Amino acid sequence: MDGNRILRTECPELNDPQPRSPARLTLVIPTRNERESVPLLLRALEPAFDGLPVEVLFVDDSDDDTPETAARHAPDCRLPVRMLHRAPGAREGGLAGAVLAGARHARGEWALVMDADLQHPPEAAAALARTALGHGVDIVVGTRYAGSGSTGEGLDGPVRRLVSRGSTVLAKTVFPHRLAGVSDPMSGLFAFRTAAIDPDRLSPLGFKVLLELLVRHPGARVAEVSYRFAPRAAGTSKASLREGLRFLRHLARLRRPEPGGRRGGAHARDAAPDRPRLGTTARFFAFGLVGLSGIAVNTAALWFFHTVVGLHQLLGATLATQVSSLWNWALLETLVYGGGQGGGKRAALVRGIAFLALNNLLLLGRLPLLQALVLAGVGLLTANVISLVVLFVVRFLFSDLLIYRGRRDDGARRDPVRVLVAPGATVPGAPRPTATPAPEAPGAAPAHPKRPRYLTYRYDIAGTVTIGSQIRLPELEFFRAQWVPPDSCDITVRVGDVGRRTPRHRAVMTEIPGRGAPQPTTVQYEEQLGRLGANFRVDIGNPIDVLVSPLLARSPHVVYTNVLEALLRFVLVSRGRMLLHSACVELGGTGVMLSALTDTGKTSTVLRLLSEHDGRFLSDDMTVVDATGNALCFPKPLTISAHTLHAVRSDDLTPREWHRLQRQSRLHSKEGRSFAFTLARHNLPIMGINAVTQILVPPPKYAVDRLVDCRLSSAVKVTELFVIERGEPRLSELGHEETVRRLLVNTEDAYGFPPFRYFAPAITVDGLDHARLRRRERDVLSGFLSGVRTRVLASDHFGWADEIPRLLAADRPPVNGHRVPAADGRPWPHWEPETPEGAAPQPVRSVALPLYTAVPTDRGSSRPNDPGGRTP
Repeated sequence: MDGNRILRTECPELNDPQPRSPARLTLVIPTRNERESVPLLLRALEPAFDGLPVEVLFVDDSDDDTPETAARHAPDCRLPVRMLHRAPGAREGGLAGAVLAGARHARGEWALVMDADLQHPPEAAAALARTALGHGVDIVVGTRYAGSGSTGEGLDGPVRRLVSRGSTVLAKTVFPHRLAGVSDPMSGLFAFRTAAIDPDRLSPLGFKVLLELLVRHPGARVAEVSYRFAPRAAGTSKASLREGLRFLRHLARLRRPEPGGRRGGAHARDAAPDRPRLGTTARFFAFGLVGLSGIAVNTAALWFFHTVVGLHQLLGATLATQVSSLWNWALLETLVYGGGQGGGKRAALVRGIAFLALNNLLLLGRLPLLQALVLAGVGLLTANVISLVVLFVVRFLFSDLLIYRGRRDDGARRDPVRVLVAPGATVPGAPRPTATPAPEAPGAAPAHPKRPRYLTYRYDIAGTVTIGSQIRLPELEFFRAQWVPPDSCDITVRVGDVGRRTPRHRAVMTEIPGRGAPQPTTVQYEEQLGRLGANFRVDIGNPIDVLVSPLLARSPHVVYTNVLEALLRFVLVSRGRMLLHSACVELGGTGVMLSALTDTGKTSTVLRLLSEHDGRFLSDDMTVVDATGNALCFPKPLTISAHTLHAVRSDDLTPREWHRLQRQSRLHSKEGRSFAFTLARHNLPIMGINAVTQILVPPPKYAVDRLVDCRLSSAVKVTELFVIERGEPRLSELGHEETVRRLLVNTEDAYGFPPFRYFAPAITVDGLDHARLRRRERDVLSGFLSGVRTRVLASDHFGWADEIPRLLAADRPPVNGHRVPAADGRPWPHWEPETPEGAAPQPVRSVALPLYTAVPTDRGSSRPNDPGGRTP
């Protein structure tokens, strides 16, 4: 890429605005005889992009005085303006070549392409720029065909509108996978991250640069911003029959491999055109048809082995499974996945062995079900069909994602969730506003809502954030605070219909930017199943209102982990505290924090420290910390995975609970989560699958004092931090900046499951957007760690619980009567009433709820005599 860059000196500055900040985004504006449009455009760009770190770069192919006109008007613009004029002999590629030349000269990490004739409104381009700078994507497309987008009056007459729409449909038909989730691949308003796009791989023809970007980079993450195509302010259209023929040539060329024959290079798989293969939905139904034929074969084989040969029903079912597995494998190889896997006969044999092993593994779970149905009085053949149908979806997912992933799993896959930013749109699927109803007649019964709005469960998190919910949230049970008035909650969770009624091809995350207090920003996530799916909507105002679908409401764990905890995290940050992914215990008067990536062994270490070293518990998964070094208790129920079972020391669990815990811990283990992340990369209703899984097999969650004999601590001043890792045993000190970086990475790792990364950029709390919230979170963490010693402790045998007390004992001075380091101020909660200085201690009241006192916080904290009633 750098080798093809033109020298910066050929791109002179047209003005010198002060103060000047480094540009993060470059507006690449191709011009050709646009002298009437350039002054209007410069005047419109300044207010639209006010406060954004952008620069303007004109790439000019004009034969008139457009460069001189730009030079005269640029000094009046407060945005940095540069001009790259291409001489008549250096205008290779036309408009597409101008765009690529501008990208090579861009100083920003983003290049945003727009027309100079104001058909791309500067306000729409600014919304595109904000999305590019705020979302973790590679390409942002301005769309006229989704959300609040429209062609408006920008296309002259029905013929041009028909041609535009027809070319879009043609392109999406030719490239169904590469353009999946993109509604307007022919758009001329788009932005791309320069580091994610290789201009040397591009050689577009005519106007359709975006089309080639999308086709040549199928793994790029895409978001869309809807806009209304405006009429041309000045000048004439460059569209013509010649450009239409060039577009058809472009499509035909894109169907072929990249120039240069890069089939074996690093980009070969990305560059190869779409192969004729079935999509996920089509494969699902084709798999189902093969499965139906397999059920017939299996049932016939079972009848033969059981009735004719006289074998026991379970042995007959086992042999019948082998017959039907071979039958299904042969049909899958030839009809469903044929022609796209490669590898010859050896690879096909490996797939056959894997498919046979999968079916025999599932057979271990099917035989008990078959036997139970037979004992319940169901006929053998009917019970056999029922057991096969029950496991159909599991068999498809394992087969499609693992055995037959083939070349579909090469990283060149469009993101399964479509991200749409729709300024000015209405909430998808929300009831349409109606006329003002007539006054009720005297004595008439009042109208009743479809669903109640009362918040049955209320929670007070560390005296800082209050939550009201219509569904019980087990993770927050420790913080139950029924005295909190429902109308004073910071976050509310209600149940209702979310999204449109009909199914859709892929999940979509729609963001509708707010317009201040009257209209908050709205984020809505809809899955493929319409209103039957695990959908939710968040109105990010004051309070933050969360609406979850009925399916999602039946899985409170998914509601809290995938939606609510992310909101809680940033509300806490706005009020000077951080929800840090860590564990915290108190050992011999020392506040000790543990940090690790997910599934390292942190929970088992905590349980052993509590049971074997008389520790006091504050948190296992998340800890509330502040900038002065305090850690407050956040005792969520512990999730017990398979490798944590050995640390459980409880005589209270019944034999039945032990057996259930062993089964649950296998599903909710590292391997189970890895499989869930694999599913999340595909076009599947992952939130719905997750919710149904949690409903059928609830996660093994237990209060810590039921698993081990221990006591809780309300708050502690942390002085020791251990970052635990698996590997060759070692102990090393960790510097402050590296500690901050690692803990931020570990915290972000806790939010890796979708849909967090899709809706997090839209979160704004107390006027702080997502970027500023992240900076404040870093500041809080840096302050918290300022008085903490950090060490990395690696072990190859889960020995952290043995090493940490030994290290603390070696560092602790031998002073009798060592006191517990106290948290600053009056930490929350309190289990003893405050005693005036010099007075005798008062006995603790014997009541169901502990006494709580006020905690000074930035905003929304509990206050004495607060009329809002946040303290009991």
